[in-house]
Amino acid sequence: MSNQLDFITFAIEVIGPVIILIAFGYVLNKLGKLDDSFVEKASILVFNFALPALLFSTISSSSVNQLANLTVISIGLLSTLIIFASLLVIAHFLIKNKEDKGVVIQGAFRSNMGIIGLAYCANAYGPEGLAYGSVYMGALTILYNVLSVTVLNIYQNKTASYLKIAKDVVTNPIILGICAGISVSYFNIRLPLIVVNSADYFAQLTLPLALLCTGAALRFSTMKQNLTASVVSIGVKCCIYPLFIIAIAVWFDVDGMPLMVLFLMAISPTAAASYVMVRKIGGNHELAAQIIAISTVMSVPFTLLGFVVIQSYI
Repeated sequence: MSNQLDFITFAIEVIGPVIILIAFGYVLNKLGKLDDSFVEKASILVFNFALPALLFSTISSSSVNQLANLTVISIGLLSTLIIFASLLVIAHFLIKNKEDKGVVIQGAFRSNMGIIGLAYCANAYGPEGLAYGSVYMGALTILYNVLSVTVLNIYQNKTASYLKIAKDVVTNPIILGICAGISVSYFNIRLPLIVVNSADYFAQLTLPLALLCTGAALRFSTMKQNLTASVVSIGVKCCIYPLFIIAIAVWFDVDGMPLMVLFLMAISPTAAASYVMVRKIGGNHELAAQIIAISTVMSVPFTLLGFVVIQSYI
């Protein structure tokens, strides 16, 4: 990121477009232009097709050897595991309802990297930031899915099928798109132009459509319910989790774009996919929706504050 990019420019050029599209989606939903049925179908389109195409397109056209920073990826994985273990202890003492513990824990670490995180990286650093964030996201996505399925099953008094978890990870369209892009880049495969252009067109659907759906899916009506559980989850998500990752990264002398990408991916609000997973398993989906809604709003000032601090460091 250029040294001339100051606080105001960051707020306008990086966060501004993301917030505008989310707000626009929210307004369209209130006006009845984007109903729940459309959002559900569009979300399936984004997560199963458009987002994998975006990740494939950006990674396959980049140098994976330069983007796959094992130190940065290891920091993300290790930090997430430590925060997850800490949340198990915190939830045990602070969350009374057993079935809500898994929802709180998932909401506290599962960042919306695929939509908001990548949008931040793309706005801040262009195609290079998008590709760098995509490779990082690939490793974290696998861990997020394994931890989320496991913790939700445990607190719902259900037996977690690790074979099913493995199958879900292996068949995850996002992970498949990332792996395909890495393979094309690593082996320097020349794809037909029609394939490249088609993937690019499809990829262009991802961020605007996904952000509109994120806004349309926001629900603020349940904010007064489950207050303690929400505060715990959002406090960790917006403060402790990104702060811990950045502290570890600085300890290992990570700076520049890698440090900022780490922060932008970590500070992204709770992933919308967490709601889908909680609802599928029969958990407190209203709490999951509340965590997503509030973290989306609360992450903005913390993102701006974090940018100021990290920019002064790098």
